[in-house]
Amino acid sequence: MLFADLVAASAAVAATRKRGEKIARLAEALRRLAPDEVGPAVAFLSGELPHGRIGVGWSTISRTAAAGAADAPTLTIGDVARFLDEVLATVGAGSSAARLRQIESFLARATAAEADFLARLLVGELRQGALSGVMADAIAAAANVRPAALRRAAMLCGDLATAARIALAEREPGLAAVVLEVGRPILPMLASTSADPASAIAATGAASVEWKIDGARIQVHRSDAGVRIFTRNLNDVTGRLPEVAAVAASLEVGSAVLDGEVLGLSEDEAPRAFQETMSRFGAGEPVAAHGLLRPYFFDVLALDGEVLIDRPLRERLTLLDRAAGAHAVPRIATADAAEAERFLSAALAAGHEGVMIKALDSRYEAGRRGRAWRKVKPVLTLDLVVLAAEWGHGRRSGWLSNLHLGARDPATGGFVMVGKTFKGLTDELLRWQTTRFGELAERESGGTVWLRPELVVEIALDGVQRSTRYAGGVALRFARVKGYRPDRDAVSANTIGEVRALLRG
Repeated sequence: MLFADLVAASAAVAATRKRGEKIARLAEALRRLAPDEVGPAVAFLSGELPHGRIGVGWSTISRTAAAGAADAPTLTIGDVARFLDEVLATVGAGSSAARLRQIESFLARATAAEADFLARLLVGELRQGALSGVMADAIAAAANVRPAALRRAAMLCGDLATAARIALAEREPGLAAVVLEVGRPILPMLASTSADPASAIAATGAASVEWKIDGARIQVHRSDAGVRIFTRNLNDVTGRLPEVAAVAASLEVGSAVLDGEVLGLSEDEAPRAFQETMSRFGAGEPVAAHGLLRPYFFDVLALDGEVLIDRPLRERLTLLDRAAGAHAVPRIATADAAEAERFLSAALAAGHEGVMIKALDSRYEAGRRGRAWRKVKPVLTLDLVVLAAEWGHGRRSGWLSNLHLGARDPATGGFVMVGKTFKGLTDELLRWQTTRFGELAERESGGTVWLRPELVVEIALDGVQRSTRYAGGVALRFARVKGYRPDRDAVSANTIGEVRALLRG
């Protein structure tokens, strides 16, 4: 398929707010793909690069994209995929300049529409309303398979594009053949937010109430081949977490896949700040410089050759205790909101940020679907996207300060503004974000710098209220910055529906 045809399909998707029309447009394009085009095309239409970011800034890309364009389309999807592979393969001394030359040369072969699409794709600014949920339904429609079968296969192989290739080539028999493999990460199950234990228990019924650890999500695979540890985004971090690997290797199991969190602890075993835990996941410093990390496992997805994701949580937890022993997260089982409230108080007293409340009859399903998992914190927090920032005044002069915050809108693939805040920003954060925002800046007007919406910030708030000031109809109450979340991307931010759900009554 010509790349121009994919760009036209993307434009058609962006032009409509109707989910059904988006799905139909995407499905029509997917049916026309050759088998080797499916993977990259699904990634491109989802606004993603097949193998990650290329490390070139927006200002550089935008100038390059505007420099020249071909009169007629000649590029194929395969051409674009090979170009991206070549750019990523360019590493070492002088690689930034070499990558820029590669990009300039390739964009000169593109039409104006293709160059614009590629520029936005390369820097993660392609917003067209084709996020994973819409794309999954489009793939299912194109392949004439059940959406549930497609989502399950995507979860088990850890990649929607791979599931798409299988669905379009082999239909449901191929999807049914996808199984959980120890050593290959699967997409994680996520939680929605509840204001308090009572509302969470009302949503879940009988539940497991667990410490909510303010750490980093990990997925641990143990087999005869050894131990591998993956992040929430399925990156392999085994080499950065030797003490976690040692714990996994010591477990009295033949093989297992464990879901959990890892947390930095001080000498008295008090929890360290999230940023200190996350520092272990970066490169550049010795592992020993970041202190002890302890794993807390809260689910088991496979054990000694048996896949457990379809078994109810109550059964998985029994097996988790057998597999993880003292490394299982503290929890109780209850349907009593008052008992859950008491457990929440105990978790807070231990230095943790709240509790998770999970339906005991729930299966393990990737993403944030239904009401099976709920997180409860004494101070509500939301993961929002920074849309813009205003230049500060007084002692904050010269720094970008007041943040414009957006929630994700699954219907459009964009973001809806829900409030502003300058509270909670230390001088260190102000310095850091002023530099980072410069890298994300798209335009500036009237003292406000508008950003590519990709930076996730955790915001603490006292609640939300109805408001006509913002398009989403809600505004944050007493919002303040808790910290940036480098472990999360914009598609995992809280939705406008989840923000509205916090309205009292």
